Amino acid sequence: MAKELTPRSENYSQWYNELVVKADLAENSAVRGCMVIKPYGYAIWEKMQAELDRMFKETGHVNAYFPLFIPKSFFSKEADHVEGFAKECAVVTHYRLKNDPDGKGVVVDPDARLEEELIVRPTSETIIWNTYKNWIQSYRDLPILCNQWANVVRWEMRTRLFLRTAEFLWQEGHTAHATREEALEETEKMVNVYGDFAETFMAVPVIKGAKSANERFAGALETYTIEALMQDGKALQSGTSHFLGQNFAKAFDVKFATREGKEDYVWASSWGVSTRLMGALIMAHSDDHGLVLPPKLAPFQVVIVPIYRKEEQLEAINEKVDEIVNKLKAKGISVKYDNSDTKKPGWKFAEYELKGVPVRLALGPRDLENGTVEIARRDTLTKEVVNLENIDQYVADLLDEIQKTIFQKAVDFRTEKTTKVDTYDEFKEVLANKGGFILAHWDGTPETEQRIKEETKATIRCIPFDGEKEEGTCIYSGKPSSQRVLFALAY
Repeated sequence: MAKELTPRSENYSQWYNELVVKADLAENSAVRGCMVIKPYGYAIWEKMQAELDRMFKETGHVNAYFPLFIPKSFFSKEADHVEGFAKECAVVTHYRLKNDPDGKGVVVDPDARLEEELIVRPTSETIIWNTYKNWIQSYRDLPILCNQWANVVRWEMRTRLFLRTAEFLWQEGHTAHATREEALEETEKMVNVYGDFAETFMAVPVIKGAKSANERFAGALETYTIEALMQDGKALQSGTSHFLGQNFAKAFDVKFATREGKEDYVWASSWGVSTRLMGALIMAHSDDHGLVLPPKLAPFQVVIVPIYRKEEQLEAINEKVDEIVNKLKAKGISVKYDNSDTKKPGWKFAEYELKGVPVRLALGPRDLENGTVEIARRDTLTKEVVNLENIDQYVADLLDEIQKTIFQKAVDFRTEKTTKVDTYDEFKEVLANKGGFILAHWDGTPETEQRIKEETKATIRCIPFDGEKEEGTCIYSGKPSSQRVLFALAY
């Protein structure tokens, strides 16, 4: 088969790139650093989007949409924010093209320069807080709980499909509150929503925690994160939630009359996940045969392939499959019946394995006689022949089991790849030979963190919320520390 993948053990990065392309998820586009998300990849993203959107609405959020372009002056208003994004901004300077007088196609019309340049949004805090100024006068106007599904642009030189592209899809929540406590509670609530989504739907176990000052979002007082471990032992930041304090309200002069009749600045949070989650999904579960999709996010959960020689055999199978499909659909299971005659069953088996379809049913003339069907599981690659009688319930239970098994496998892998270290030598040795998550004491200073990063490329992924408080000494400086933090090499 032409679709053989480079084994993960040989070259993990190449395996990933090949899998994204061969499984029809995405491809590079004619625009440098930007990708085309293909229908199969987009179908997975739509499933993620639908579940997240439902979870946001259940927690009281509403969707809105804000402009793609942000006036340059808005970025000068919050110093940390502009410094954090300045190097990644795409800038619009002109608004018109014209035919080249020398006949060489079109050129930018030099007379059509914008009075003020526009930035293609890298994130929307500035435009949104400029808008909120008009929406908020008093405590009665609060809280505002808005989310936006959008695309953003962060100019990247070294790109990888889904993980890092110049343009990507995401959602960004931006909320406004009357008190510090409410804004902090919102920040925490949303990182928990992300954690719940990752574990329940993506079957990816995550560690929730706070970012160190060095790793915080530009302009935030606190950044909370969910960190996942990929099969190559590297961490992937999979979602972040930021407590912005009153920084953006002060920058855009967003004040409100409090309940007590005083005037105060509004408190803010922002939070987001992106198509990077697709990268997490692929790298956490897939194998050398292709994608392994958790049933809850698979574009179709079951594929049925007929096996026949003669046309009348196919007709009899079609009739039986109709019944099966209706039963499965009645249980809310999404099914694809592939009876196209352009490809052989063997080719189809390999194709759907590559695409990570959780369950495959194969039905031939002998199965029709016996009232049976062959069932193959994508996660374990095991097959069995079962009775057709209660096939709908059997498949429903199997899908639940596959979802749990995939999650448990990822949990076990993470446990095996998490190491506690007490010395810097041990730290470097684990990093070089084992990888994964490292729990180590750190003195809490940005200087120590920076030195460790420069010397080893490892960063503090988070200060885990549920990390046990234990006295210790920093692996680098020997100064006291009250809790271990999570280090790893990361994407």
